[in-house]
Amino acid sequence: MVEKPLIRLEDFGMRTTPFLLAIALAVPARAAPLPADPLASPMWDFVAQQAFGDDARVTFDPRVTVRFPDIAENQRVFPVEVDARAIPDVRRIVILVDLNPIQIPIDYRLDGAEAFVATRVKLDQRTPVRGAVQLADGSWRVSGGWIDAAGGGCSAPPASRVKGDWAQHLGEVRGALWRTGATTRVQIAFRHPMDTGFVASIPSYYIDRLALTGADGRSLGEVRMQAAVSEDPVLTLMPRTGAGEAVAFAARDTNGIDYRGTLAAGSVTPR
Repeated sequence: MVEKPLIRLEDFGMRTTPFLLAIALAVPARAAPLPADPLASPMWDFVAQQAFGDDARVTFDPRVTVRFPDIAENQRVFPVEVDARAIPDVRRIVILVDLNPIQIPIDYRLDGAEAFVATRVKLDQRTPVRGAVQLADGSWRVSGGWIDAAGGGCSAPPASRVKGDWAQHLGEVRGALWRTGATTRVQIAFRHPMDTGFVASIPSYYIDRLALTGADGRSLGEVRMQAAVSEDPVLTLMPRTGAGEAVAFAARDTNGIDYRGTLAAGSVTPR
């Protein structure tokens, strides 16, 4: 499937709800009709167009388990977990936040990994939060729910910008790799402001790629991120590795700074 560039409202210098709705009304008809949205989101057609393209088959499927808190206590740091391990042949996971100005914070190509991702995102207002997975045949399965949020997560300056110490910690990375039975989990945390570009005088600046590789150089997955991922992003993934196998990671931000390291199995126990 040919990927289309994401339309971000910063490109237009606008982010109001009427503008969002105007874009939604302008979406052309799809070759494959979308199913009716059980969440009745005003942005469903537009978000689906951006995420899935014109001709993908889309089905709502409760086996795509999307977990998040009942209440958004902090709209800047909202944990979301997508677990689709109950569905065979998942090749890709995206997280969708319908009413954010940046609606697709995570696009994860699994390669050699289980269908699981957990991270933290920003919420700009009350919105549906969804997980969508693409199967080997190109079709999509979707699930999710509404979450109430006070708003402003994408348009408020990061805490490190307010404190003024972001540059002192930029590039710091912590990671852990551990096994439970036959399951490997990797957790990687970066110090980074993840600027959206919606705050005056602070341009967009964020980590946009993270790739994992095994000991033999094989791909274990690639995550493409947008600035709607929370400041100091944390990702938990489940690469398929052998017992005792190390995992290397390589990330890059939009200023071209690289972040690299290797996680040895069992060397760090997550708290």
